[in-house]
Amino acid sequence: MKTFKTIVYWSLIVIALIQFIPVDRTNKPVDQKVNFVAVFDTTPAVKNLLKNACYDCHSNETVYPDYAYVAPISWSIKNHVSEGREHLNFSEWGNYNQDLKKSMLQNSVHSIKDYTMPSVGYIAQHPKANLTAAERTLLTNYFENILKSGKY
Repeated sequence: MKTFKTIVYWSLIVIALIQFIPVDRTNKPVDQKVNFVAVFDTTPAVKNLLKNACYDCHSNETVYPDYAYVAPISWSIKNHVSEGREHLNFSEWGNYNQDLKKSMLQNSVHSIKDYTMPSVGYIAQHPKANLTAAERTLLTNYFENILKSGKY
């Protein structure tokens, strides 16, 4: 029993100490001239879907929930956001070259159709991000129309 109490004691000490390890949660300013929804003058319906299901991980407009301020959860969330922005950042859309834009649109269509995005873990914490079949179709059609136009 003494060993168990010692383990619990030191675990609590470690958990308390790791709260002091800083995590950068600042978002870069968004330039509307290069922001995806502004560049394409996106309809309110599609804009709403993107904001609810994509923008927390794939833009510079991340809204961090309260639990994102507790280590080690904060580390995991920051890692997911960083990876998401690395693959596609809607806030930086206008800064990408044509080939990259085309690839990102194609990957977005694929990810939405095969239900890998939004991720299951994100949907569990953000029910608004759980896209219906109709919403998935709307988004994929929107991205596919941009691809067909060649004006991305």
